[in-house]
Amino acid sequence: MKVGLNLLHLHLHGLFRSHDLELGRDADTGGQTLYVLELVRSLAARAEVDHVEVVTRLIQDRRVSADYARPEESIAPGASIRRFSFGPKRYLRKEQLWPHLDELADQLVLQLQATDRRPDWIHAHYADAGYVGALVSRRLGLPLVFTGHSLGREKLRRLLAAGGDREQIDQTYSISRRIDAEELALAHADLVITSTRQEREHQYSRYGRFHADRADVVPPGVDARRFHPRSTPQESADVSDMVQSFLREPQRPPLLAICRADRRKNIPALVEAFGRSSVLRERHNLVLVLGNRDDSRQMDRQQREVFQQIFELVDRYDLYGSVAYPKHHRRDQIPAIYRWAAERGGLFVNPALTEPFGLTLLEAAASGLPMVATDDGGPRDIQRRCENGLLVDVTDRESLQDGLERAGSDLGRWRRWSDNGVEAVSRHYSWDAHVCSYLALMQGRLSPSAAAVKLLERPVAQANPLGDRLLLLDLDSSLEQPDAEALQALRHQLAASAGRSTGPGLGIITGRSLTAARQRFTELQLPDPSVWITQAGTEIHYGQEDQCDRLWAAEIGVDWQREGVEKALADLGDHITLQAADNQGPFKVSYLLRQPGPSVLPLIRQRLRQQHQAARPNLRCHWFLDVLPLRASRSEAIRFLSLRWSLPLDRVLVVASQQGDLELVQGLPAAVIPSDHDPCLDGCRQLQRVYFADQARLSGVLEGLQHYRFLNARSRADQSSI
Repeated sequence: MKVGLNLLHLHLHGLFRSHDLELGRDADTGGQTLYVLELVRSLAARAEVDHVEVVTRLIQDRRVSADYARPEESIAPGASIRRFSFGPKRYLRKEQLWPHLDELADQLVLQLQATDRRPDWIHAHYADAGYVGALVSRRLGLPLVFTGHSLGREKLRRLLAAGGDREQIDQTYSISRRIDAEELALAHADLVITSTRQEREHQYSRYGRFHADRADVVPPGVDARRFHPRSTPQESADVSDMVQSFLREPQRPPLLAICRADRRKNIPALVEAFGRSSVLRERHNLVLVLGNRDDSRQMDRQQREVFQQIFELVDRYDLYGSVAYPKHHRRDQIPAIYRWAAERGGLFVNPALTEPFGLTLLEAAASGLPMVATDDGGPRDIQRRCENGLLVDVTDRESLQDGLERAGSDLGRWRRWSDNGVEAVSRHYSWDAHVCSYLALMQGRLSPSAAAVKLLERPVAQANPLGDRLLLLDLDSSLEQPDAEALQALRHQLAASAGRSTGPGLGIITGRSLTAARQRFTELQLPDPSVWITQAGTEIHYGQEDQCDRLWAAEIGVDWQREGVEKALADLGDHITLQAADNQGPFKVSYLLRQPGPSVLPLIRQRLRQQHQAARPNLRCHWFLDVLPLRASRSEAIRFLSLRWSLPLDRVLVVASQQGDLELVQGLPAAVIPSDHDPCLDGCRQLQRVYFADQARLSGVLEGLQHYRFLNARSRADQSSI
């Protein structure tokens, strides 16, 4: 009997549940949330699909519904939600999730390892899920599909064009981390799904790791059961009740906008165009459905600013009686609002500065309501297929005003646009067509990674060289010039634990070569390590073996070109200089910075992307720059060991103290940070499995070992009580 597909979707931010979506509550709960829910429902209804699961965040916060604290929830037969707790329990906006995503990736890998059947593919939605999906795909060899929904580079471009300050933009939106996550997701994605050709050809093409041959356009579908032109008297009356208190002449054709109160949606420009045009004011009403609001003090700053601009413009142009902005509406009323506007010969207006797709435009079209929309992004494809309205340059006030005046001037053309929209949505934008294209693409393109399958199918007869716990010490920091008394205490503790039948293994992390590391380690007179992670995480050796782990080398060597890296950075001599040959490695190109600090990193990342190098820079101790394969790092080497030898990550203890060690303390391993750490690690105090010692250097490490009781027969890390 043929086994159906098992699918996994990652949708991490916002508020996600199977019913009563809180669309428009904030910038994180919008069209992406609806798209994922409808896609999952439609997939689950297909005969070739056994099960679809959506992974999202578990939230325990009195400010939001208790629904989001349920670990599991059914969506429909064959579809469910699984919620993972990562980071603080409270609800966080997406820009605050970045420090906690590694924790989710570790949990998800652990959960997928324990299942009898892994997903046939992972579909990651937005940059945060793309980051997690890339890590899980890399570690388990699962095919990855990525949909950005909106992209950081495009958002940055628009914000800068509007006069924004780059540093302030980065602080507000974490835009650099978002772009880096998108580059990582694109590097690992087997398939990128875009909604429009414009996205694929213009927006994604700005990314160095985007491969156009791995991208396909699959427009989202519209639910024809909800969005159609057939209205009822009761629903029309309900909508009229919602807006009539605002309007003197409620029968006028409305200019309708439905969106969040977000600067990017550009609603104040629409209000100003309406206010400045005597034609529009005489002919139309303006109806703004901008989400639900009760107390303005509970809205975020951006929402308050947008509403304040709207109120000021209404007052400036004396638009009272002509503009409606109801405080409340139900999600199930949205189709009725479109139909109400269409009954009155109105227009749907989308003046967004950037519109990756424009699902609301299709919903309006399916309801018989023509459009006036931004000429950016998705609306171009929609207009090309539907021929149901006008596109305008919304950054030009005169163009927006003229487009609105022309669109409402010809009743015959309005009727033709209305009919065109209904027919074209049915033909091109149904969920059935979307899911058929989606499944055909997946089944034709995706297959598991052979290297990862080999790793996961390791013969059980191989002995685990790591012990039941693993202590990882950094030879270049915590063991560099150690205090004699502290070193002696560490010798005694390691020797005592080694005498027990079960106990921790010792691992060494270093940027040095294996030969140089062993030479330095001999001077410390500590027990022999069971594993060496050398060359900044690019090589793994066991015990006294000279041969490095070939599976790790094969995994990180994908698309790596050492000579290509050197060539890409060859003209940056004013910023960096190559280190001596002894400090180089097969998978590591090492430089010294001529001036300390991270300011050169964006330039190096840019050069590597421009030259299509699957590589990334890693700065340590402010001076030492290693360029490594994209898939290599000390952190990923630890995850590889965990998978290779079935050692749970919560039984690993790492030490971090230097600039560049942030990667070590994120996720499930326990971590110790001595008191003399680099200030850049202070931000880790919010992470749960990190202990900040009162003492410095190796004494701080010993303090951390005592805190976790890591060398005891039953450590605190084993009991997960840190």
